[in-house]
Amino acid sequence: MPTQLLRRAALPALTTLALLTGPTAPGHAATSGVPSGSPNATVTSTPAGQAVKRLRALEATFQGRIGAYAVDTGTGKTITYRSGERFPLLSTFKAIAAAAVLHKARASAPGLMDKVVHWTAAELKENSPITEKHVADGMTVAELCEAAITRSDNTAGNMLLKQIGGPAGLTRYFRTLKDPRSRLDRWETELNDWSPKERRDTTTPASVGRDLRAVTAGGALGAKDRKRLNTWLIATQTGGARIRAGLPTTWTIGDKTGTSSRYGAGNDIAVIWPGKTAAPIIMAICTNRTAEDAAVADKVIADTAAILARGLGKI
Repeated sequence: MPTQLLRRAALPALTTLALLTGPTAPGHAATSGVPSGSPNATVTSTPAGQAVKRLRALEATFQGRIGAYAVDTGTGKTITYRSGERFPLLSTFKAIAAAAVLHKARASAPGLMDKVVHWTAAELKENSPITEKHVADGMTVAELCEAAITRSDNTAGNMLLKQIGGPAGLTRYFRTLKDPRSRLDRWETELNDWSPKERRDTTTPASVGRDLRAVTAGGALGAKDRKRLNTWLIATQTGGARIRAGLPTTWTIGDKTGTSSRYGAGNDIAVIWPGKTAAPIIMAICTNRTAEDAAVADKVIADTAAILARGLGKI
């Protein structure tokens, strides 16, 4: 189990969080299962119910939409909010693509992780801080996984997709995880061109949350590959203002962010260890705003993470 400790950000004040709470309904909290629909569920006085109530209040001030899924893998306690609604995958796909590559290397392509991949200058995409330095010499598939996850390197993401059959190959991998809804249709950076009516390159918070659980804390990968994936997620450098910012610094957190310049779409998915011996928590938070030119609201994601952790009884 990872022991690295991550940066701390102050927890949002209760006045900022507003009321928190609620179980059942897609903006609702549930102890099991993932309800779908509108966030108009009956609010209860349970911590999970309070979490949904607070998420509703937060969403009302946000002028946008919040989708959330959180599960304590030790107890099975689950909180959901709009967890069955579609949101863009954005760069969160890179975490699952790396898992698909690890699975292929173990199952049918020995040596794949050490294979050196090359690309041309014409194939470089914007936001490729690592791969832009290696056009001449290339990188191993393992190095590409690390760059795609820790720096959200877009060219690295595309090179990973090439190892598993492109966007369609990742969609097939989603299906092996018993996820019938998540889909990838395009490559970087076109997949980030999202609007509220778009179904391509989308997922739901519950779907991607369950996928992340399967590959980081479940049996979709062997123990060594699972540890390797979690190590990359823990080393992520792009998520400091999102889920990590809403949780205690003493917790070990691995995450993968996603961002679009349209409709303020911003995501973060995370595997979280509240203590050295604690079972991990899985969180998937997806957001978008009403205005097409709106900016991503990192603090809303951080506040949502704090609300979910409180609802699960962890803080």
